Amino acid sequence: MKKIAGCALVGALALSLAACGSSDGSGGDNGGGAAKKTLTIGIANYSLQAPYFIAMAKAIETEAKTYSNVKVISTDAQGDAAKLTTNVNDLLTQNVDGIIISGGPLNAAPAAMNAIEQKKVPSILVDRKFAGGQYTSWIGPNNTQIGQGDGQYIADRLKGTGTLAVITGGPADNTIGLDRTNGLLGVVKQSPGITVVTAPDFGGWSSDGGLKVMENVLAKNKHIDAVFCENDAMCLGAQKAIADAGRTSEMFLVAADGQKEALAAIKSGSNYAATAVNNADTIGRAGLDRMMAVLAGAEPSKDTPLEAPLVTGDNVDRYSNPDSIF
Repeated sequence: MKKIAGCALVGALALSLAACGSSDGSGGDNGGGAAKKTLTIGIANYSLQAPYFIAMAKAIETEAKTYSNVKVISTDAQGDAAKLTTNVNDLLTQNVDGIIISGGPLNAAPAAMNAIEQKKVPSILVDRKFAGGQYTSWIGPNNTQIGQGDGQYIADRLKGTGTLAVITGGPADNTIGLDRTNGLLGVVKQSPGITVVTAPDFGGWSSDGGLKVMENVLAKNKHIDAVFCENDAMCLGAQKAIADAGRTSEMFLVAADGQKEALAAIKSGSNYAATAVNNADTIGRAGLDRMMAVLAGAEPSKDTPLEAPLVTGDNVDRYSNPDSIF
């Protein structure tokens, strides 16, 4: 079913049918240049320290296994931009046929992209889109839409009045987080009765970070009606902090990504009320399929922002899959 879903997504993104392998796992053997030899795809991960990016890498590797002629080499820069460039150069010395980059919070990696361009190797960006446009194709979330959807849900549920706590992931120039929060605030500020309290510290995109930040927010605010986190991992930590403080019934939480633990919390009827779909499994698989389409001669769209539907208790069964990578 995963392979079928992957091919359907590629089709929806107007990619060549050569991107999709056959159902028996012989993928790509009947289409274009991608079938004529064993292809080596490099994955340059900025960081594998968060569940989202771990799942992204696993999704790419899992999708690659549906093709009979693909070898994957995965690297981890451990959050170091200079190491990411080194890893990209190392991949190029191994004569990879293409490089997929999961850039995490990086806004640009000019040295790495210059090296890729000089080698005339296609580059696919997943999740993070680098500034400058020096890449073959990007697939990722519409982060402004994510924030807007979450903001509308919160404003509607609060009926225009209440206190909203906002937990950001950081760093301050992380455009993924900025787009989500600014999208949210653009909607919420239309309800002047909603007071926004932004946590002064970053949650670091992790559950531990979300827990610590939320503990501080709770200590400084006697009453909170809603909590928004820029991703599910932080909100899962925040939910625990709220429970530990005995304040679960006081507030509800809204986040983004569609992490399976968050979907389970929504499905259980807890105070985790909503999230927006930005599934690492889907994006990672689509990134690998897009690379295969490019290597088969397809000319994909430069940028493909994916829709980010809001998930609540009303529709969570449509998106929940406990066996998902993410």
